Amino acid sequence: MRSSGKDESMKGSGDGLPDSFRNAFAGIAALISSERNARIHLGILILVIAAGILLKISPAHWIAVTLAAGLVLTAECLNTAIESLCDSIKPGYDPGIKRAKDLAAAGVLISAVTAAVTGLIVFIPAFLRFIKQI
Repeated sequence: MRSSGKDESMKGSGDGLPDSFRNAFAGIAALISSERNARIHLGILILVIAAGILLKISPAHWIAVTLAAGLVLTAECLNTAIESLCDSIKPGYDPGIKRAKDLAAAGVLISAVTAAVTGLIVFIPAFLRFIKQI
């Protein structure tokens, strides 16, 4: 019998494109259901989208907002994946695991600060324009 080259632990994860999307959506659902910070980021994103619509930000600004939001949510996904993997490898305290988790959390913080700065650059002028029109 020929080996597929896959590790036995990967069996059942599917090979096709539909399975890949199913797994990705399962990951998003797991992130939202288990991570408070991800829900906070999504709540902020909903407010940002509403503000963008109300303030009629430009297409270029929508691109900046979309990229910033994607950066934060991607960082949150990677942080959660790293934390889950670390916890399954070594449930107790380990300085190397702590370092990996701290670095992953730093990635989320850096992306969130970057998104906040992007938001200020986009929304302060848009808000000032909106106020002048009133």
